[in-house]
Amino acid sequence: MGVIELVGAGRSYETGGGMVHALVGVDLVVDRGEFVVVLGPSGCGKTTLLNLVGALDVPTSGKALVAGRDLARASRSELFRYRRETVSFVFQSFNLFPGLTALENVRFGADVAGRPNAVSTAREVLEQVGLGDRVDHFPAMMSGGEQQRVAIARALATGNPVVLADEPTGELDYHTGVSILALLMEQARSGRTVLVVTHNREISRAADRVVELRGGRVVSDGEPVGGRHEVADLQW
Repeated sequence: MGVIELVGAGRSYETGGGMVHALVGVDLVVDRGEFVVVLGPSGCGKTTLLNLVGALDVPTSGKALVAGRDLARASRSELFRYRRETVSFVFQSFNLFPGLTALENVRFGADVAGRPNAVSTAREVLEQVGLGDRVDHFPAMMSGGEQQRVAIARALATGNPVVLADEPTGELDYHTGVSILALLMEQARSGRTVLVVTHNREISRAADRVVELRGGRVVSDGEPVGGRHEVADLQW
């Protein structure tokens, strides 16, 4: 059994124009320590898949299991504990608290997860993402790329075993993006399960596996075409 298992998972929405099938019969297994990229264009179901794994949404068909827990059958308190102790999100929209500094935003993630030494942990991960000199800055004082790095630092500060990242390099320049990808890969090598969704095919070349979505369906699942490359070899 993998850490993440989707079994025939589907998600449909009813709209004024009829039913929208965001995901259709998705089977996916991700093991501990894997760095997996879910690749596809806008509207293909990438974020919906991430939301199912993160228990921000539930499948309308099939199952979503993480760490042996059936998320669709979990109680509200079980889901709260799951989000606090198992999974960490890097949101494309950052979701930072505007009234908190970078250090306080990251410390919040560590505090919620019950990490000891939350302040020193927050400082350490901010250093890792290159923001050791921005700890006292508020989000409005930082660029989009810096805010993205704070969001990534907050996710890493939790120490949770599953990291879910929605376009984590979308607001970053090439050099910073490469360093963040390398950091995420380090998390996988240390035993965390890392799932990244992106439309950037170049990023997928550094993954252990690439899962490609089209129209809400998995159209391929395997090693990157041409084999896995080092992050330093990527170009975009």
